[in-house]
Amino acid sequence: MATSTYAWVHNGVVGQIITTDATLSSLYAPDFVAACVDVTAVSPVPQERWTATQAASGAWTFAAPVAAVVPLKTQAQDALTSAASATWQAYGMYGESTPADIVAYLKALQAIANGSDVTSTMLPVAPADLNGTSQTS
Repeated sequence: MATSTYAWVHNGVVGQIITTDATLSSLYAPDFVAACVDVTAVSPVPQERWTATQAASGAWTFAAPVAAVVPLKTQAQDALTSAASATWQAYGMYGESTPADIVAYLKALQAIANGSDVTSTMLPVAPADLNGTSQTS
């Protein structure tokens, strides 16, 4: 028997891809087999977590999941929390002064996070010495 590929669909989402040269009914319970769709001829072959929609005609269509878009402001808030912690651990708790490039980085993140910078389209690049690894004694 030729190899076939099946998508197990549950609640409109592909939960598993099965590739086999056996009949599904010889491998799985009838309820599971009934929820499988032969995708051998589908291109591209759907993957787990893709959406699956069956038309009234019985034909299936599959779509890759759309990645969630995290707003830049939220990304900046998260990066600021992490960078502030790293800065404190690398410099503040030892009473050392924070390098100017890190201060500039933190201020840039803060401006995006608080909404005063509305022109940036991406986060600034973190300085190499953010966590103190590039610091010399």
